[in-house]
Amino acid sequence: MDSSLTLAPPPHLRLEGEGVHLREWSEDDIPALIELYDDPEIARWTPVASPFDTTAAQVYLAEALDARAQGRKVQLAITTDGVVPRGEVLLFRSGADERDVEIAYGVGAAHRGLGLASRAVRLLAAYAVRYTGARRVVLCIEEANAASAAVARATGFTLTDDEPVLRASRGRETALRTWALTGGAAG
Repeated sequence: MDSSLTLAPPPHLRLEGEGVHLREWSEDDIPALIELYDDPEIARWTPVASPFDTTAAQVYLAEALDARAQGRKVQLAITTDGVVPRGEVLLFRSGADERDVEIAYGVGAAHRGLGLASRAVRLLAAYAVRYTGARRVVLCIEEANAASAAVARATGFTLTDDEPVLRASRGRETALRTWALTGGAAG
């Protein structure tokens, strides 16, 4: 099925607002990636490698750059100053429905509870609504992930009655519930 959906953001995409700056990752960010992703909570809820060491960070960054070059995904560091990564927010085509775009996110342990995920999701969702041509902007969250469900509610997403999305991660299959952005909430 042909789609007018586009994930071709300008080179060196930077988004700013709500006290956060979203920017593309670079090789200089390898130590920050390790600090953010070598964490049991990240391992519990995301498909990133665990343990997340230098090799895992290098592979992760190379895959992110390749996905970006192919127009499949955009991965942005969440910063408050435009420099130091405190988390990450991703935008990609939904695997459940190619007409939708999905946002995912993770915030480092030292930076949780500051509203960074909510602010980054609102900023990226507004971008997605404006520039991708997607039918919907969605979040796919495990039912037991209360922190991510709180981010979804805080950013104007509502739980849908879509069938759960099944994804394999590190040898286990997880069922994710779909949250969709409600009209006008991102912008």
